[in-house]
Amino acid sequence: MRRGILRAPVYVVLVIASVLAVVPFAWMAIASTHATSDLFGTPLPVLPGGELWVNLARLQESVDFSGVMLNSLVIAVIYTVFSSIVSIMCGYGLATYRFRGRGLLLGLVLVTMMIPMQVLLVPLFQMMASAGWIDTYQAVVLPFLANAFGIFLMRQGFLDFPVSLIEAARIDGANEFRTFYRIVLPVARPQIAALVIYTFISQWNAFIWPLLMLNTEDKYTVPVALNTMIGMSRVDYSGLMLGSLLATLPLMLLFLVFQKQFVSGLLGGAVKG
Repeated sequence: MRRGILRAPVYVVLVIASVLAVVPFAWMAIASTHATSDLFGTPLPVLPGGELWVNLARLQESVDFSGVMLNSLVIAVIYTVFSSIVSIMCGYGLATYRFRGRGLLLGLVLVTMMIPMQVLLVPLFQMMASAGWIDTYQAVVLPFLANAFGIFLMRQGFLDFPVSLIEAARIDGANEFRTFYRIVLPVARPQIAALVIYTFISQWNAFIWPLLMLNTEDKYTVPVALNTMIGMSRVDYSGLMLGSLLATLPLMLLFLVFQKQFVSGLLGGAVKG
């Protein structure tokens, strides 16, 4: 009982934080089932309305939401696959290979995390324009394949891997690729799951760079398409809420499926030095 009394303030704080986190999402779900005029009435609606299918039809008509969802899914999957490969291989090299300048190289990788995105927009745009890649998907994906956070996360995850196992595999005649694929990767599944979730979410939510690169409506991603619903004199808040709600569902599903691996992967990478 004494332990429960001492933990009561912690539980109260957790409950309050949970409510504060859920309320905006719950309001978004409720607002997506009402007309825009209802959202500015008094009192505010607290129960679902009957305009869900009307809002969905209007959303599909205005921005072809199923098409932009497919665009975002294709871009996010391609980026996640290739960026994860780069991060895993770079992290493995920085963690297991001993070479001169390894610490300096890691420091340079971490320094890139401190550079604001806005500083990179102009030179990257000029590079993409010179290559003729404006309004193409490769311009959205390629510039950010080498993710500094992903490299650091995988490097931290590989640091605790027993070097003796790698050396034993080399003595037995296994080449570097087979050692990496058969021995190292299966042990690093939690870190890889955390990396995949983080990478997918970051690309799915990307807005500024796709907005600059994609000029054709048929190629828009979800954040860019939702931005077009904000007009100069009128905003379709109901459609905007419904689109935002639908855009979060794949992320929630991804996190719920890999929740255990995501948490263990982040904690595993956080305690290794």
